[in-house]
Amino acid sequence: MDSIQMYRTSKAYWESIPATVEGMLGGFPQISSTDIGGSNKFLRRFVKGPNAKTKTSRALDCGAGIGRITKRLLLPLFDNVDMVEQNQNFLNEAKNFIGDESSRVERYMCCGLQEFTPEAGRYDVIWCQWVLMNITDDDLVSVFTKCKKGLAENGIIIVKENISSSEEPEFDEEDCSVTRPRSLILALAKKSGLRCIQEEKQKSMPRDIYEVRMFAFQ
Repeated sequence: MDSIQMYRTSKAYWESIPATVEGMLGGFPQISSTDIGGSNKFLRRFVKGPNAKTKTSRALDCGAGIGRITKRLLLPLFDNVDMVEQNQNFLNEAKNFIGDESSRVERYMCCGLQEFTPEAGRYDVIWCQWVLMNITDDDLVSVFTKCKKGLAENGIIIVKENISSSEEPEFDEEDCSVTRPRSLILALAKKSGLRCIQEEKQKSMPRDIYEVRMFAFQ
């Protein structure tokens, strides 16, 4: 399958998914609080406390969906958030889901991440969770490269993704997602000129789903 067909199939799949937390989490809404808790602990070491160097002016939520991460993780820590999401229906629901705090979401950008170019120097944190699996390896190198240019001073890119149970990528024909091994994610980031400054496994996830890991890149 070529990349054009892959993106077309993936887009169609997500257009069939309801704009709910359950839809965003693939039928596992019960993991949301555990997921957010782990993400919060991981992120805070960079933005809070005496050794924190990353500022909290603005974050970017990539593959933002209805704004689950924007609402529950990013807005409590950052002054403003931008959201980029290819499904307009999800963005339309985001204002309702986020509620009053949606006034601090500055930009709702409807665009596939592989086609998106962040404004240079705009973001203290770029958060990519369960979205890079929908992008080809070549496009992921491009996304990483563009995101690096979108970082403010001392900014970081955080990737949170499923990890393949083997050293080979695992392809899902239904939604055209690719679950990569840890080594491949690190290799593609390095190819983009990024270095991994912190890595951690998400704890307390159900045993019947993939391992989930967080990476912080600069």
